[in-house]
Amino acid sequence: MSNILVIGGSSGIGLSTTELLVNKKKQVYATYNHSENKIDGATYFHLDVNQQEWDLSVLPEVIDGLVYCPGKINLKPFARLKPEDFIEDYKIQVLGAIKAIQLLLPKLKKSSSPSIVLFSTVAVQTGFSFHSIVSSSKGAIEGLTRALAAELAPSIRINCIAPSITDTPLAGNLLNSLEKKEANAQRHPLKKVGEAKDIAHAVAFLLSEESSWMTGQIMHIDGGISNLRV
Repeated sequence: MSNILVIGGSSGIGLSTTELLVNKKKQVYATYNHSENKIDGATYFHLDVNQQEWDLSVLPEVIDGLVYCPGKINLKPFARLKPEDFIEDYKIQVLGAIKAIQLLLPKLKKSSSPSIVLFSTVAVQTGFSFHSIVSSSKGAIEGLTRALAAELAPSIRINCIAPSITDTPLAGNLLNSLEKKEANAQRHPLKKVGEAKDIAHAVAFLLSEESSWMTGQIMHIDGGISNLRV
């Protein structure tokens, strides 16, 4: 049975991913910080990615998959932002992922087919107003994905998913009314807002042997908004 660690597994995409992997009979270890939503069958433990020391003693000796989900959506005009805003975001989205990978490398290297999944955003490749913070951090994640995919090959695969807006608590302020949901849906060629399960299925694929010839890829799960104009 595969051992999968989902960092940020108690909310949004992380919660949906944890549920899907448990249903697929994976041994899932999932972290929570503020939210304590839990999926039956998963082993949960508290982790604040901003803390200096991480207690990962609950984990087994071998980890087959690592999914790093923590993130923020801080949308403000560039002129109102301070350098500290970028640094705070970078710590969570980039340095947290780096620390997770470095700490888990010994356990991943003991797996026969290890896989890492990170998250970007459609805003990196498609410029949107007020997205300077998230685009900066997630752009770094895309660069990290490609660099580590080269460095860790052929033993460890690493890929990245770049969603468009997804109906999760993280995007709650952007989708907190029927009017906002409809407006965002109409921006996409498929005329709907993504759901957490749409992304979770892609994560499960990237963790599985079905994607064994994929590494260093940025997978766009975005309702077509990154490439299509209809």
